[in-house]
Amino acid sequence: MIGQSHPDRRAAARLRGAGCFVADVALDAPLHLAFLRAPVGAGQLATLDIAGALEVPGVVAIHTGDDVAHLGKLSVNPVLPILREAPYPILARGRVLHLGQPIAAVLAETAHAAQDGVEALWPDIAEDGEAEDATVAERTWRTGDCVAEFDRADHVVEVHVQHPRLAPSPMEPRAIAVAWGEEGLTIWHSTQTPHRSRSELARIIGLDPARLRVIAPDVGGAFGMKASLYPEEVFAVWAALHHRQAVRWCANRGEDLLSATHGRGIRSIGRLAVDKNGMFLALQAEIRAPVGPWLPNSALVPGWNAARILPGGYDVPTLDISVDVRPDGHGPVGIYRGAGRPEAACLMERLADAAARKVGLDPLTIRRRNVHASGALPLRNATGNYLDSGDYPAALEAASEAADYPALQVRRAEARADGKLSGLGLAFYLEPSGEGFETARVTWRADGSVEVASGSSSQGHGRETAYAQIAAEVLDLPLDGITVRQGDTETCPAGIGAVASRGTAIGGSAVFTACERLRARRLKGETLPLREDAHYENAGQAWGYGVYVVAVEVDRETGAVEITHATCVDDAGRLVNPAFAEGQIRGGFAQGLGEALMEEVVFDADGQLLTGSLMDYALPRATDMPDVAIHSSEHPTALNALGAKGVGEAGTIGAPVAILNAVLDALSPLGVRDLDMPLTPCKIWSAIAAAERETP
Repeated sequence: MIGQSHPDRRAAARLRGAGCFVADVALDAPLHLAFLRAPVGAGQLATLDIAGALEVPGVVAIHTGDDVAHLGKLSVNPVLPILREAPYPILARGRVLHLGQPIAAVLAETAHAAQDGVEALWPDIAEDGEAEDATVAERTWRTGDCVAEFDRADHVVEVHVQHPRLAPSPMEPRAIAVAWGEEGLTIWHSTQTPHRSRSELARIIGLDPARLRVIAPDVGGAFGMKASLYPEEVFAVWAALHHRQAVRWCANRGEDLLSATHGRGIRSIGRLAVDKNGMFLALQAEIRAPVGPWLPNSALVPGWNAARILPGGYDVPTLDISVDVRPDGHGPVGIYRGAGRPEAACLMERLADAAARKVGLDPLTIRRRNVHASGALPLRNATGNYLDSGDYPAALEAASEAADYPALQVRRAEARADGKLSGLGLAFYLEPSGEGFETARVTWRADGSVEVASGSSSQGHGRETAYAQIAAEVLDLPLDGITVRQGDTETCPAGIGAVASRGTAIGGSAVFTACERLRARRLKGETLPLREDAHYENAGQAWGYGVYVVAVEVDRETGAVEITHATCVDDAGRLVNPAFAEGQIRGGFAQGLGEALMEEVVFDADGQLLTGSLMDYALPRATDMPDVAIHSSEHPTALNALGAKGVGEAGTIGAPVAILNAVLDALSPLGVRDLDMPLTPCKIWSAIAAAERETP
């Protein structure tokens, strides 16, 4: 069963529209919730007239910041030392902190009435633009003598990379439905982390967690945006308790673009010392990671990853790496698919290309010389990361062969001879997958059927099928005799959830471990029914890796980019379901293409959002996707029972910088050396025009 591409057992129902998302949950006479949001970025909230809104037909209640000022704060994962605590206002009180911040909440008998009530509210805000900008967290990694290495280097190259702010944009926006009962609340929440939602809600509101049941039904995508708990969701639960009535809130697309967490936005500066043979001697890197005025649970993770993953898969013994996390004057920033991994890869791969150009080597050659040698893994690198398994040179060779790299070089030369702007880009990347624990409860019933209850969750990964495959393999049972439960704090054991590419590696290992125990008990002669609970904690992060090869042509007249070739070689350890892995890579490539070519959250000079709808924020469409040739190798890790590594973020890590490198290679005959993503036609056309004006 493991290693076979069994079809997703829930896909058919979802394709028929038979799934159950939060908006599909039936509630008994719910109050519908809508929020008045801050129309400016920062200022003093002088007055708020609610009298007119209370007269709107169907409006039941209006709440302001004073009503919820007693509620607690969201916990923040301290992966970096926290220097300054950030507020966590449920509703603005006294001061508005960011554009789109909830100021007041309207509860009404219908969703339309709630929105009518919002439109009848009149806030008086004295805008002052005084946003907090002091450092929230920072850290430095240093090994060796960087000054000495840079002094003895034959070459020093430097690159600056500014990542655009991105809107994760899952198909299902944020949503929560709360059913009130005398014994407690049942909460349907579109979340990646139902058990964390339960514990955080209980702590913030001041409840016994036993009074809360959180269910993550079918979740229409998340990409990190739904890994934390939002003020609006906390308010919905508080309102259900306060009014002793069911409450529903479903964000619209504009609300998510305005007030949900954004991703990326990191600025990186890197300097690489190189000898005359192209060997990397030392790396200096400064990472500036933005956050908003309030911090989601994983707010510090992108900056942490962007720094500590350096120098990637390269053998660079001397390092000086620092990260500074601070507000950038806009709304909240959190994890987005990859969460610092694409930023680390982008900086290193831009430096590798710059070094290759400086020394006069082919980009593939310089990477071959500097990645950790075959047979070198496992090893602990200069930033303290334990690179567990794999063969990095073999991945480069496999990518070269799969893409027919020499033929792509010939094609580029022929296209350039015809006056075309043709380019070729490479990217080597690492993908550390999650660490920590996950749980599974496996029950082998008297009739021979098996139920797997997982502490992990799913938002379209096909994990219900993958976990059934693991159980079927270990217990030597047919797949259709195994059911999988997840995403319900009442019927499933407590776990962390679906973040950081951990679901298969750790959640799957928990299932594997529980099933192995059951199998051993059956072999000893124990009779059914039997049950095993596993609380599995991995021995460390498993590091997936891969190589992406992209060829492009740039239209000289319009600046439009056409991807003419794309090859991926990924190593995710032991693959449970190859088709699911391929789907993750292909979907990640689409999101990586989005960052590279079209996506960006844009604010004007006054701090107003210019990309507040999908008419303005450009998402990739099916017609934007090139054919992608996907290849894999399998070097199982010894750090978890299953031998699996993460693959959910691979495409978002490798694709953006491979595309960026390819476009810059295409423009290099014109002398264009650097551009920031997204590489829009306008930006590229302007660079071409400027270069041609400067050409004598």
